[in-house]
Amino acid sequence: MSWEEGKQQERIKYSSNINQKILAKKGFIEEHEAKLLLYEFLRGNTTFAVDMLSGVKLFPFQHMAIKAMLESDYFMGVWSRGMSKSFTTGVFAFLDALLNQGVEIGIVSKSFRQAKMIFKKIEDILNKPEAAMLAQCVTRKSKANDQWTLEIGASKIHALPLGDGEKLRGFRFHRIIIDEFLLMPERIYNEVIVPFLSVVENPTEREDLYNLETRMIKEGKMKEVDRHVWPNNKLIMLSSASYKFEYMYKLYQKFELLINGDIPEKGTAHRTIMHFSYDCAPQQLYDQNLINQARASMSQSQFDREFGAVFTDDSSGYFKISKMASCTVPDGQSPCVEVAGEPSDKYLLSFDPSWAESESSDDFAIQVFKLNDGNQHGTLVHNYAMSGARLKDHIFYLHYLLTNFNIVAMVGDYNGGVQFLNACNESSLFKQNNLEIKTISVELDNLENYQQALRDAKLEYNLDKKRICILRKPTSQWIRNSNELLQANFDHKRIFFGSRAVNDDYQKQRNKKIPIKELKFLRSIEDEKQSAAAKMIDLVEYQIDLMEKTKGECALIQIKTTAHGTQTFDLPDNLKRTTGPEKARKDSYSALVLGNWMIKIYYDMMNVEQSNVQATFTPMFVA
Repeated sequence: MSWEEGKQQERIKYSSNINQKILAKKGFIEEHEAKLLLYEFLRGNTTFAVDMLSGVKLFPFQHMAIKAMLESDYFMGVWSRGMSKSFTTGVFAFLDALLNQGVEIGIVSKSFRQAKMIFKKIEDILNKPEAAMLAQCVTRKSKANDQWTLEIGASKIHALPLGDGEKLRGFRFHRIIIDEFLLMPERIYNEVIVPFLSVVENPTEREDLYNLETRMIKEGKMKEVDRHVWPNNKLIMLSSASYKFEYMYKLYQKFELLINGDIPEKGTAHRTIMHFSYDCAPQQLYDQNLINQARASMSQSQFDREFGAVFTDDSSGYFKISKMASCTVPDGQSPCVEVAGEPSDKYLLSFDPSWAESESSDDFAIQVFKLNDGNQHGTLVHNYAMSGARLKDHIFYLHYLLTNFNIVAMVGDYNGGVQFLNACNESSLFKQNNLEIKTISVELDNLENYQQALRDAKLEYNLDKKRICILRKPTSQWIRNSNELLQANFDHKRIFFGSRAVNDDYQKQRNKKIPIKELKFLRSIEDEKQSAAAKMIDLVEYQIDLMEKTKGECALIQIKTTAHGTQTFDLPDNLKRTTGPEKARKDSYSALVLGNWMIKIYYDMMNVEQSNVQATFTPMFVA
């Protein structure tokens, strides 16, 4: 571990000599002075203050972090997974709210669920007997579908969804906490988050004091250098490390340059970066088995980022993360993720089934692509990936997609796909709704007969009768061709990942009428029991999580050539051996490969010209 001071402007040290100041006090202390001294003492002795108020005993690195959060304007923590980011941030939030009455603290993250995790950490602390003193300071707590609020005296701590940018703009936060900053869109950071920092705390009080000081300076009663310095607003960012081509690393570099004085800065902002890898953590925080499991279930670059807190250049697999990032629609642009499609738009569905009901099994993966007839491209707009669910849950989810998206074509893995479609068609749910998915049986692998196969497929295809599905047998040649097709489409930007739903799009998706209460897409029982409106937020936001999951699975895929010259596309050998609920998977990747292939087949089929039919009757004149 190393420490660098940097050359940025010296920050005011709060209560740096408070202990000596108290020791020097003799005799009786008036109540008002005693209160001020107590405040200074708690402000200057973070570990003692947290222990006294909540019973929480901080590790040294947590003390350093919270102290830096209290005294810096911009704090960036690049921490290993498992380093108690959410817990430490929760402790800072309640301590800051208590010691700086009147502050508004906003907690946002990649999802509302993640933001609520920090909120829940504070609740967990409050519920302990040791935190009785802190609990007495809580004046109000509320949990709406899209906003959780905890009031500590005159201060407020809010947890909010990131997608609702307009709602965020309505707040005037003095502190913003961003968890998992690496997934924070650059646009939202610059257009929504940064403007908050210009809103000052106590503006009327500041103006009154400034005018008073100005008058006193003119009267010779004080000097200009003795003016009161008000604290700036704060931005707290915590995350594991990102790729070097992502925005977080660019901001990290900028912070480094500002701290070291390599680039000039306007204003008085003070920055701190804290970099902690797993080997900096106290032994009590980490189980060595967890580290061993992580090494076994992750690629080296992934382990370096998530546990080593190391920024890496790019993924090392066949599909590069950087290419997939370039094929991701920017936030605020269309198409975005969708939980129900537009009736006038066309969609294509792919699925890779799994029959096991164990959480350690493969995922049952389904993906929905929005088609663009103009350029004949597709954009992934909806994802489903579940392990451990029952067959009826998968059937219900497919039914929901078929009835809420205008699905014009389907593709599935033949292995398990036949049985799954049969189970769907025989289910009471499908029968009650007169829904039956029929398959198209054509041979599409022979290049010499490809055009004729397309014509045959087009003759079989019938949207009205739902004869729209091809079940693909994964031959070695097809696996190679379909993976190369996906790579080419990344290169030439013919396949895209939908953007995050923000602002109007976010509200539009939240307001869609779907059977949200019956849908199973989260593993937590608590998440499943929440209100329909709250669960809808999770479904909309979870789509981005699954989008990132798909990219992550693609990034793990390696290409190998066997002794017989056959190419395989699979997880690395060490990851294939992993077991348990957190094992490495590739089912969403498989669904993406299938969907990308089917987009080409669908448009080739629609565009193929039918064979000229020979006339069987020759007209003639009869005298």
